[in-house]
Amino acid sequence: MLQRALFKTPVGALYLISDEHVLLGAGFTSYEDLLSRMDVEDSSRKITTVKSIPIISDLVSDYFEGDLAAFGGIQVRQPGADFSQAVWKVMRKIPVGKTMSYAEIAKRAGSPDAVRAAGSACARNLIAPIVPCHRVVKSGGALGNYAYGLDAKEWFLRHEGALK
Repeated sequence: MLQRALFKTPVGALYLISDEHVLLGAGFTSYEDLLSRMDVEDSSRKITTVKSIPIISDLVSDYFEGDLAAFGGIQVRQPGADFSQAVWKVMRKIPVGKTMSYAEIAKRAGSPDAVRAAGSACARNLIAPIVPCHRVVKSGGALGNYAYGLDAKEWFLRHEGALK
């Protein structure tokens, strides 16, 4: 059985969906949005609403209270092609307080010419901000896009010390 919980953050309500201690979806839109993008096998399972998801909610809380490495302790799983999986893995390795360009992400994911595909993988990321697509910027340093708005992206980058 899946669990879902709502977490209030400085940038809005964060919707979380997990399978035990593995986070399957996180985002700032709705449970329905997350479920529509999850694996059919997962999204069709029974889901229960809880006040907090053991381990995951604590780590999310720790992050927003200033333990910026807390997201690293959350296990995640999301559907996607091999290249997308590689991009998400690279994103999780971007150090807190740092950013990386889409071009660098593509290179580290094994396909230097696949910059647009890296951008698409960022856009399809189902587990934001835990898989930190907010740390990915344009090559010239411009913030680029963020599914939940540039104000949210800016807040995360300031919170983590990447922006002054």
